[in-house]
This record gives sequence, C-alpha cells and structure tokens, in this order.
Amino acid sequence: MRCPYCGNVDTQVKDSRPSDDNSAIRRRRVCQDCGGRFTTFERVQLRELMVSKRSGRRVPFDRDKLVRSVQVALRKRSVDPDRVERMVSGIVRQLESAGESEITSEQIGHLVMAGLRGLDDVAYVRFASVYRNFREAKDFETFVGELSGEPGSDRND
Repeated sequence: MRCPYCGNVDTQVKDSRPSDDNSAIRRRRVCQDCGGRFTTFERVQLRELMVSKRSGRRVPFDRDKLVRSVQVALRKRSVDPDRVERMVSGIVRQLESAGESEITSEQIGHLVMAGLRGLDDVAYVRFASVYRNFREAKDFETFVGELSGEPGSDRND
C-alpha cells in the first residue's frame, strides 16, 4: 500500500481488526520510509460494477464518491458516523447483490434517498435538491410538502 505522505510503497501493517459492522478489515499501517501512520480498509467486492450516467457515459462504481456525496448532504448534521457507514455499506451490498454488473446513477440516487430519509430529514432534502435538480424555491416547497405528507402530494421516490 502506497504511503499517502511520501508515496513510498513499502508500508507495514501494525494492527488489523474488523470494522464495527464486520463489513471490512481496518488496518493501521506505518511507512517504513517517513514513519507516517495511516488507516486502510479492506472490503469484499462481489462484482465489478459500472455506473451508467444520465449523459450515457459509463464509469466504474466508486464507493468513495458515494461516501463523499452522503457526507456533503450530512455536513454540519449530528449523525453518528457508524450509522452513515452502515447505510453506505448497505447500499453497496444491495447494488452488488442485485445481479447486474451495470447500474444506473438513478438507482444509486434512489437508494441514497431512501437511506438518508431514515437518517436525517435535512440531509434528505439537501441530497434531493441536487439529485432532483431543484431550480427554484417552489421546488423545495413542493418536495417538503411531499415529505410532510400533505394531502395531494405525489411521491416519486
């Protein structure tokens, strides 16, 4: 594993243990060159997933990108990081066990929306504003009306 500080490829594992939800192995490493310490995670990958974007492009699935987008929605919200990790791991497991090697960005978005709805309403609305491409305040108003279950709301997620 390459050292994130100096780029040296000679790093040594000092400690290994399962993650809290047993979905990964957490490894503490030390660089033999600069002495820098860092953590890596080893996860099971059932299949190589490709994401079909709205533009028609196909890109490899990137778990880190999924985590970053969820973290942006959760910024400054007090949600336990372990709950976030369990949600992301659950989404990845659903995608990998679906039996398809190609998934759409819409499928990922629906799963993230469902996960965020159970974690934090504000993060849910933040993510929806980007995912559903809100353009004006009325879009927020309509969506929040759907969220609160006002009569006549039409849920599409």
